[in-house]
Amino acid sequence: MQLSGIKGDVIDIGVPRTTLMEVGEWVKGDLYTGRVVRIGNSFVFKEPVFNYSGDFPFLWDEITLPVKYGTDWKEARRLLVKVADEVVGEYTAGAAQSWRQVTRSFLVEDAMVTPMVSLVANDNWIEFTLRYVVDFKYRRRTKDRLFTRLLEEIDASNGRVAIASATFHLVEAPVFDVRMKGATPPGPATP
Repeated sequence: MQLSGIKGDVIDIGVPRTTLMEVGEWVKGDLYTGRVVRIGNSFVFKEPVFNYSGDFPFLWDEITLPVKYGTDWKEARRLLVKVADEVVGEYTAGAAQSWRQVTRSFLVEDAMVTPMVSLVANDNWIEFTLRYVVDFKYRRRTKDRLFTRLLEEIDASNGRVAIASATFHLVEAPVFDVRMKGATPPGPATP
């Protein structure tokens, strides 16, 4: 739940206040910080309340993978689809069933809950984005499993697929003629 800018798992609901076990802040990946936060219930009427587990206990999440130009981008896409099916495919059936209930209750569009891979070519590399649904409690663990499996598959590709990184290529550097005041001008080179 997110209430008044604070994210956490609800651990108690009382008459005067709701108690959360805080997640986030300085800890990444929606993990507990260890702080117990008590929020006055009056905030429920003043602030938006984001519920991560109510009607749809899944979240859409994404990872991006930069792939070098000149490597097999079709193979990279195939690896992403394979790993997605392996790692997050288990959520698809449950997410589809829950989403059908959401569409009946709230009349929202029938969104795609199966993993989706998209590609963008930019100046530096080919960037793939994998969008997938995940149980809201396992976002970080799932992201770790996805990247671990992707790295294993890329290593096994024997160089057909390579991860890109920021590199800089100087096309032409100007010649600098630096002269210091009072210095002797350069003469002919001696053998």
